[in-house]
Amino acid sequence: MPVKVSVIPYLNTVPFLYGLQSHEISDELEFDFSVPSLSADKIKRGEVDIGIIPVAEIPNIKGAKIISDYCIGAEGKVASVLLCSGKPLEEIEKIFLDTDSRTSVLLSRILAKKFWKISPEFVEFNYYQQELDFDNSYILIGDKAMKNSEKFDFVYDLAEEWIKFNGNPFVFACWVTTKEIDEDFLVRFNDALKLGVENIEQALHRSSSDFSYAVSYEYLKNNISYNLTPDKREGLSDFWSLALEELKSKVRR
Repeated sequence: MPVKVSVIPYLNTVPFLYGLQSHEISDELEFDFSVPSLSADKIKRGEVDIGIIPVAEIPNIKGAKIISDYCIGAEGKVASVLLCSGKPLEEIEKIFLDTDSRTSVLLSRILAKKFWKISPEFVEFNYYQQELDFDNSYILIGDKAMKNSEKFDFVYDLAEEWIKFNGNPFVFACWVTTKEIDEDFLVRFNDALKLGVENIEQALHRSSSDFSYAVSYEYLKNNISYNLTPDKREGLSDFWSLALEELKSKVRR
């Protein structure tokens, strides 16, 4: 029986998909494509065996284990997780939240309270069903952020803002399972991800994208940081602590 793997259909996962499809392990895999929030739900319900999911969800999933040395992270501007606004931070009264990613939603709340020192109203927003108003303020992620950021007067990169606040890089998503999977398989799975990360040019040539090759290459090479390094793990631990604090404060309110 193949191992079912949930992959997020964004530009930043193109190297991962290339590696998994090009490695000998590909014959043992079945792919499922879901936005980040749905990928997490499928892991939680046991509908897939492995998934790359928002890090905000990992503590909420019983038995969840990070299984790879690779992640979706950033050591500077990430360019695809943004607060896009028609007004500067100090004037923002309402932020519409992209519901595709729970990590970005929590990160924006933490930054608003702890770093930006603003208290906006947060409202859920469905990008696929509602029109953007470029006078308003939105948390946008993935390809949506990259396509629309230039239409706003003010853009704040959440990874860059986190680094200013915390000092460590930020991790947006990790490879996770809740199941007992053979260690040899996990080693080969990690090797497949490594193959993709080390061959971004080939990955882009094989993929289809709404962006030019030059834009895609720049983004994957210089905005996304794929290695789950010790400082990323430290930043992730800090984020989890702050996220728990934020969720508890919401319950009290």
